[in-house]
Amino acid sequence: MVPRRRLGVLFGGRSAEHEVSVQSAASIWRAADRDKYEMVPIAISKTGKWFSGLDPLQVLAQGDSVPELEQEKDPVSVLADIDVAFPVLHGPFGEDGTIQGLLEILDIPYVGSGVLASSLCLDKAMAKQLFAHFGFPQTPFLVFGRNYCQENPAGVLRAVEEQLGFPCFVKPANMGSSVGISKVHIPDCLPEALELAATYDSKIVIEAFVDGREIECSVLGNEEPVVSVPGEIVPAAEFYDYEAKYVSDSQLIIPAPLTPKQVAQVQQLALSAYKALGCNGLARVDFFLRKADGQFLINEVNTMPGFTRISAYPKLWEASGLTYARLIDELIVLALERHAEKRS
Repeated sequence: MVPRRRLGVLFGGRSAEHEVSVQSAASIWRAADRDKYEMVPIAISKTGKWFSGLDPLQVLAQGDSVPELEQEKDPVSVLADIDVAFPVLHGPFGEDGTIQGLLEILDIPYVGSGVLASSLCLDKAMAKQLFAHFGFPQTPFLVFGRNYCQENPAGVLRAVEEQLGFPCFVKPANMGSSVGISKVHIPDCLPEALELAATYDSKIVIEAFVDGREIECSVLGNEEPVVSVPGEIVPAAEFYDYEAKYVSDSQLIIPAPLTPKQVAQVQQLALSAYKALGCNGLARVDFFLRKADGQFLINEVNTMPGFTRISAYPKLWEASGLTYARLIDELIVLALERHAEKRS
């Protein structure tokens, strides 16, 4: 009999996406094959305290965030006794290369991209600059520091008016799940949007508005990744913000109503972006399909996308023939393969 692997599921964390992480971890906890894995819960509170023995289902039963208990553990000791880690942590302090760096130091195999790709993909400003370097089509954008926005709001407004126009989107550079994003219709609303984004990050991205459809692809693999069927997001709100993603009745249409040529185009773009940014394991690649000319514009690459049963990433794979439980298995195999390759 093959011994079970000790699978450490890391969840919660210091990000504003803490609650989403708990939900993702709960789905993994329910679906993982107990004949293959001995499940090891590793909970991280919003203040960064680590706890062992508190699984995501227990957390959900008490609320939607990891409680601040007194039995705090040392991270190294918590991780020391696992065979492979699934850091289902979204946003800063989890999806940005920090946890990945700790796992690298401890020589623990883990699901997902490495330090560099994780950091680059979460930082929207850096990712967009790389997209430009590789020639990927994308919407025009500007990047400003928090201090500049606070000290020279007139300069920010002038740049937006001259280079992007209104409406536009204002985002914190390092955040996911549409946290801190505003759609700005008129100049008078720009300061408030900048202030909101600045509460989440010191670097702010401003993008031109795209009148288009939102298309997503799931990518799976290391050196030879494969891509799912595309899906289309139909937001319940004016744009696909946090509430539209997790509270309101937004629709995910699978497969997206695209022509065969469009499907091939967006799948190839997703694979190219995944490889260009050096991703491993998994990522969801998001696009706009511009209505004016039918061109796909890359929006962002998410290296640890939402992983609940109703999240786009697993649902796109389910529609492509890979069940949720098998997807977990595949990701763990990829983690172990990448770890073995690096060791060799």
